[in-house]
Amino acid sequence: MKTGILLVNLGTPDSPSVPDVRKYLRQFLMDGRVIDVPYLLRFALVNGIIAPFRAPKSSKVYKTVWMKEGSPLKVYGMSLSKKVQALLGSEFVVRLGMRYQSPSIEESLQAIKEAEPARIVVVPLFPQYASATNGSVVEEVNRIVSAWQTIPAIAVTGPFFDQDFFLQPIANQLKAAMADKSYDQVLFTYHGLPERQIRKGDHTGKCIKNPDCCKVLGSHNYLCYRAQCFATTRLLAEKAGIPEGMATTSFQSRLGRDPWIKPYTDEVISAWPSKGIKKVLALSPSFVSDCLETTEEIGEEYHEVFMKAGGEQWDLLPCLNDSEEWVNNLSAWLKSRSI
Repeated sequence: MKTGILLVNLGTPDSPSVPDVRKYLRQFLMDGRVIDVPYLLRFALVNGIIAPFRAPKSSKVYKTVWMKEGSPLKVYGMSLSKKVQALLGSEFVVRLGMRYQSPSIEESLQAIKEAEPARIVVVPLFPQYASATNGSVVEEVNRIVSAWQTIPAIAVTGPFFDQDFFLQPIANQLKAAMADKSYDQVLFTYHGLPERQIRKGDHTGKCIKNPDCCKVLGSHNYLCYRAQCFATTRLLAEKAGIPEGMATTSFQSRLGRDPWIKPYTDEVISAWPSKGIKKVLALSPSFVSDCLETTEEIGEEYHEVFMKAGGEQWDLLPCLNDSEEWVNNLSAWLKSRSI
């Protein structure tokens, strides 16, 4: 009997054109787990303000990162799924699904269903848990399969920020980069979230108020996105042999006026050159594939911010994408979970 593997990433516009970017933004931002405000307010914000005004600007940026074959997120995702399929063999059916736009989770699940699998393993490709990513994927999968007459056993993998199959390839990248050049600091920058979303998932009432809460990961905060990000940095720094005090965690991509989780990446790097930190290696372990937020925001925008502040060197470590070690590790991990 076959096992279905659904690899899921966030999504991307079908093209960098303004209409396609606007369509993507509307679907993405109308998700109640992404903008977690009442529906009517969300509808007004997305359709009346954000999508109309942001689409033309985002379209220009997407054009700068667009590859010949398409969006980096989709190109690397399709390549990853094909390579994992080749390693796992005919007893598995591997498909890529995007939470927003194409290939959709629904069409990819349907393709897996047609192979008549005994079970399906859904793999959200988000190392750290967030309601807006992992939670949204689970909700969408449940919505789709609830309409099926026959439903095979379905398992959803959890966050893998602390798993060697994910950590080791990045640690090896870090070691190679630091062996080639010297740096004053290694910046681990993660996609940000509004503080209110962290508070909603906090059952202790202590999160955010206690600045030291995320320094230790335990049962009380294991599913806290911010705590998982700090834990990711600690684990990678240890594996890569980064000296204590040389690894910094920060958060990017904030939107709107509400407070987002801190520290903010742009504020951190703006202050560094005056403190003698002028050579930086940056990476974002909240992504497994390069995309707008890595290539453009970290690679270009933050590079400009840092250099204007007096920095001398800004290097960006690529995401895992479809690299050989990542493909091999992910495939072995999936096979062990499917036996």
